[in-house]
Amino acid sequence: MTSDERTARQIAEKREAADRNAALAKRRKRISLEDFDKAVAEGKIDTLNLILKGDVSGAVEALEDALLKIDVGDEDVQLRVIHRGVGAITQNDVNLATVDNAIIIGFNVKPAERVAELADREGVDMRFYSVIYSAIDDIELALKGMLKPEYEEVQLGTAEVREVFRSSKFGNIAGSIVRSGIIRRNTKARVSRDGKVIGDNLTVETLKRFKDDATEVRTDFECGIGLGSYNDINEGDIIETFEMREKPRV
Repeated sequence: MTSDERTARQIAEKREAADRNAALAKRRKRISLEDFDKAVAEGKIDTLNLILKGDVSGAVEALEDALLKIDVGDEDVQLRVIHRGVGAITQNDVNLATVDNAIIIGFNVKPAERVAELADREGVDMRFYSVIYSAIDDIELALKGMLKPEYEEVQLGTAEVREVFRSSKFGNIAGSIVRSGIIRRNTKARVSRDGKVIGDNLTVETLKRFKDDATEVRTDFECGIGLGSYNDINEGDIIETFEMREKPRV
């Protein structure tokens, strides 16, 4: 093995290790506002640790005072501000949140360069607000176990049906060409005809490239799409696939 090959292998191994660590961090997501009540119920935690960062000291002090006055009634939980500061959210803030299992609240500030990437890698929840009452409401709901995640629909791809094949095993298969994005197996789908939705809340149960099963098919490629027991598919129909993603709170 040449020195260049050895160096290339070492670099590849380091990247693989970094990817593994990042995946582990995401799986062990330390704590988020939405799952705080679950962690309390499981006896894993009884204190919500916060790091507050704002654009001016007065705003940070006002936010802290308001948060510490939240009345959670008989709930056996408490709130603690472990650090406060003025300016952009830094790597030190994320490191502190990692050690103390804290959530970072940013008021009229954003992360410094590469900080968002670090927070994502370490599984640290960062929240950004421009209205002080929105932050107070979210924290209060989390402490009372009432804050639930909000989801939004995100389009993944669209495909145009070119031909319909009858299959005794899979039902009707839409021979299609992907017009935009990606068609992915097991995602939600809807069917439109002449601009009107005729089938909704469906699932891409079968996806093929020629005769082979496929996980996903990209723009300008042909594929066969099966929507389970839904068979009302005609030439010219549009199949749209989408997923529900957690909506960032602002």
